[in-house]
Amino acid sequence: MKFPGRWQRRFFATWPVAAAALGGLLLLIYTSVATTSRKAEEIYAQLDQLNSHHREVEITLRRLRSDVHLSGIYIRDYLLDTDREEAREYRQRLTELRQNHADNVGRLRGLLRRDAAARVDVLEKRLDEYWQAFEPLFEWSVYEKIMRSGRFLRQEVLPRREAVLDITKDIEQLNNANLETQRAEVTRRLVAFREDHDRRLWRTLLLGFVVALVAVVRLRMLERRSEKQRLHAEQAENEMRLLSQQLVAAQEEERKKLTRELHDHVGQMLTALRMEIGRSDRTRGASEIQHSQAVAEAKRLLDTILRSVRDLVMGLRPSMLDDFGLQPALEWHVRDFRRRFAIPVHLTLSGDLDKLPDQHRTCIYRIVQEALTNCARHAHANRVDVSVGLAQTTLDVIVADDGVGIAPGRPRGLGLVGIEERVRELHGTFEVRSRQPNGTELRVTMPVTLPIEEAQLASTAG
Repeated sequence: MKFPGRWQRRFFATWPVAAAALGGLLLLIYTSVATTSRKAEEIYAQLDQLNSHHREVEITLRRLRSDVHLSGIYIRDYLLDTDREEAREYRQRLTELRQNHADNVGRLRGLLRRDAAARVDVLEKRLDEYWQAFEPLFEWSVYEKIMRSGRFLRQEVLPRREAVLDITKDIEQLNNANLETQRAEVTRRLVAFREDHDRRLWRTLLLGFVVALVAVVRLRMLERRSEKQRLHAEQAENEMRLLSQQLVAAQEEERKKLTRELHDHVGQMLTALRMEIGRSDRTRGASEIQHSQAVAEAKRLLDTILRSVRDLVMGLRPSMLDDFGLQPALEWHVRDFRRRFAIPVHLTLSGDLDKLPDQHRTCIYRIVQEALTNCARHAHANRVDVSVGLAQTTLDVIVADDGVGIAPGRPRGLGLVGIEERVRELHGTFEVRSRQPNGTELRVTMPVTLPIEEAQLASTAG
């Protein structure tokens, strides 16, 4: 079983990606809204400025026309008035109107574009001619007013007034044309603004869709992973429950085995030894041959008892693992396995295994012991290869056979679960898989921390 590393947990972190995506989406929405508002304000300001400008030109032209008409009325009244005392007052009113005309012409010159400057100049010239035509009137006598007023109005005042009004109409038409041109430009900008707004809207919607899609996919992945972890937790709980039951059964079986070995085998041989010793005592006075046979049989029984007790003790924990080291213990166990089960075992050892900590040496011995036991019980193998190697700070254990392999879906036994727990305690990885074309391979990899001097020697040897 392989466990995910820290880099994998970082790789699968979701919140930085989600935060960045949502932040980018909010920034895009804010930028779009701010840009849209700014451009809308610019267009509205341009429209308001255009309308205000056109309205000012119209008002100025209306004032000019109104003053021209008013001046004609003043001239007409003056010519009809026979009182010379009123001439000064009429002249003052006409002077004020002329000053108003000059102010309005100056205002028009500032409001209109450069292409209208020539028309403003013509308007100013016609107004000057219009007002200059009134100067001689104030020198006329009453008789001259009566005799010459009608012809003067028809020949001098009305043509000049119509000329001034025609020029104001031209300027008004020019102003209207300018208004239409600027409105067309505003309309073009409004269309471009709408197109840009639509592009920003679609980009925002697309980014929102991508963020939502990624979030949904990620949530789906997390749900699946959560479901797998739940199933794994249930499986682990079932395995722990089964392990607990198997552990109790194994303890009871081990007790039965010890009881049976001690009672049936060791106890019987001790009883036979006691009988042989009693027979030796009884035959002490008999022939020397019978006495020697009894003593030899007692020695043979004693040797058998010692060998049985030693095998029983070695099965529990071999003393040579503590006395001589890992390599001799593994070699003895392999030889004993060949002798008891008649299955060839090829053992390969590399590295200075005796420098390993006691916990690692015990773990390796139990792994090899359990793996060989499984090969004898379940694999029906004709050959087993055992490899134990120490390379710098990594320890590898491989047990491979050519047996029947592992049936799919078959639950692991107590021995494999125990190996996995031992390896996990030492922060290693444990894997069991089928080999091609047949057989099973058990692979264990564990990190090893050696003292400084031993790590340097192992690195030099490697």
